[in-house]
Amino acid sequence: MSRIAVLKGGRSLERQVSLRSGARVEDALERVGHEVVGIDVGFDVIERLRAAAPDAAFIALHGQDGEDGTVQELLEVLGIPYTGSGVLACLRSWDKILTKHLLLEAGLPTPEFFALAETAFEELGARDALPAIEERLSFPIVAKPATGGSALGIKFARAAADVPAALVAAFSYADRVVLERHVRGRDLAVSILDDADGPVALPIVEAVPRDEDFYDFEARYEIGRTSFVCPAELAPALTQQTHKLALATYASLGLSGFARVDLMLEEASGELFVLEANAIPGLTETSLLPQAAEAQGIGLDELIGRIVELALARGPVGAAG
Repeated sequence: MSRIAVLKGGRSLERQVSLRSGARVEDALERVGHEVVGIDVGFDVIERLRAAAPDAAFIALHGQDGEDGTVQELLEVLGIPYTGSGVLACLRSWDKILTKHLLLEAGLPTPEFFALAETAFEELGARDALPAIEERLSFPIVAKPATGGSALGIKFARAAADVPAALVAAFSYADRVVLERHVRGRDLAVSILDDADGPVALPIVEAVPRDEDFYDFEARYEIGRTSFVCPAELAPALTQQTHKLALATYASLGLSGFARVDLMLEEASGELFVLEANAIPGLTETSLLPQAAEAQGIGLDELIGRIVELALARGPVGAAG
C-alpha cells in the first residue's frame, strides 16, 4: 500500500469542516491499508510534505488554499500526485462569477445574476445602480460571496430594504459579491466520480431544510437541521436530464477525479438551473458526496480508496495543471 498525506484544516473559515472531512478520510485510508500522514496545512506545509515523502496527497482542504488551486500548485512544484481537479479547474469553480460566465458561454442554464466588486461601491457609485439591478432580477434576491463555500456569507433579500445588510454580510467574506435571482424549488446535488470509462454521475441528493426556507451553513452542517433524500424522488427522465446537466458542467469547468454540482429545480417552471460546482466536496457525516456514493453501493472506504487510486494512476501533474 501507499503512504498518503491528508491535507486538512488550514486557515480558511471552513477549517472545522475540513478537519472533520480529513479525519474521516484518514480513518478510511487506514482501514484499506494505506499509511497515513495527517497534515494541518500551515506555514510549514512544504517542510512537512518533504519530510513525509508521500506517494500522493489527499486534499481534504476546503475553502481558501484548498479549493482555489493554491495547494495544488505547491504539490505540483514538489512533484506529488494529488486527488481531485487541477489548478485551472479549481480556479474556475472557486470563483462563482467565473463559473457562471463559463456556464453561460457553454449554453448551460444558471440563474440571472449581476456581480459587483466592493471597490465599485466605494469608488464608482455602484449603490446608485442597485434599484436597476433589483428591478432586473426581481425579489427575492440571493447575495453570495464570489468565493468560498459551505454556504458561508449567503444571505436572502426579500425586499429592497434587505439588500444593504445582505451585501454587507456577503462582502465580509469576499471583495466581490454575486446578486442572483432566487430560484424557488428543490435543492439538488449531483456528485460525480471518475472511473475507467470517464465521469459517472451518482444518485441525486435532495436537501430539504427543516423549518427554514434557505439552506444556510448551520442547516448544512448541524445534524438534524436538514433532511436528505437520496436518491431524490424525480421522474426517470428528469433524473437523466439532471445528470446530463451536471456532467456538462463538470466538463465545461474541466473538473476531474470527483466533484459536486449544485442545482435548483424551479417549482414554477420545472426548469433546472446550475448554481455552482464544488471541486472538493465535503466528506463529513452530513456531506452529500458520501451519501450519493452509499446510494450507488459505494461505501466510504471504497470511495476514498478509489479517489486515491485515481491520483496515483495520474501521477504528478505538470506545471500546466
